[in-house]
Amino acid sequence: MKLLKLWYFTSPWLLQQLIWVPTRLILIILGRIEIKGTENLKKVPHNAIFACNHSSEMDVFLLPGSLPFFSRFSPIFYTSRERAFYKYAGWRQAFYGGVFFNVWGAYPVKVDLHDYAKSLETHESIVREGGSLCIFPEGRTTQDGNIQEGKGGVAYLSHVTGRPIVPVRLGGTFRLSPRDFFLGRCALSISFGEPIYIASKSGVIPSAQEFKAQANAVMDKIKKLPT
Repeated sequence: MKLLKLWYFTSPWLLQQLIWVPTRLILIILGRIEIKGTENLKKVPHNAIFACNHSSEMDVFLLPGSLPFFSRFSPIFYTSRERAFYKYAGWRQAFYGGVFFNVWGAYPVKVDLHDYAKSLETHESIVREGGSLCIFPEGRTTQDGNIQEGKGGVAYLSHVTGRPIVPVRLGGTFRLSPRDFFLGRCALSISFGEPIYIASKSGVIPSAQEFKAQANAVMDKIKKLPT
């Protein structure tokens, strides 16, 4: 293993397993979460790229908390913005992009390079080496509750690694306040769709426009999943 040295793989695995039970209980009791489409995960033999819509900072906990305990997809790795992005984000700058993010399994995308291979080098290595990745193709949380267009990186990763994309729809987190959550005034949901394999011609790398079109096809699949 190159990138996924013992520490880089073990630390997120341990952390995600340690918090699985309390997270699952909280999601069931307070979030009243409904988990749908788990039968579609049986169609994925190994690791996968989970593409989720993004409505809240809470979204990162829904996926690992909804998978089975000791799931073969664990640990889930994540993409994040570089730490400098949170420079003026108040308390978030001490949390996002720091040590905890790495321990959790999140690694930053290198932005403004206009080159998927360079921007997603770390995440490509993660998937190639057997790790499962959670990616939010929209690139940011929705501002109006609607699912936005996707960026092409998710299609690029599937194309170069050969791993399927599992569309995932998260519901109930948009504008959900901590107060409402802990008072149980919410109804969360997560739906897993059928795996999508990005078709490609041998030796041909699609254009950025083609990757974006494929990413938006994934977002369309997410929109059609039940909430």
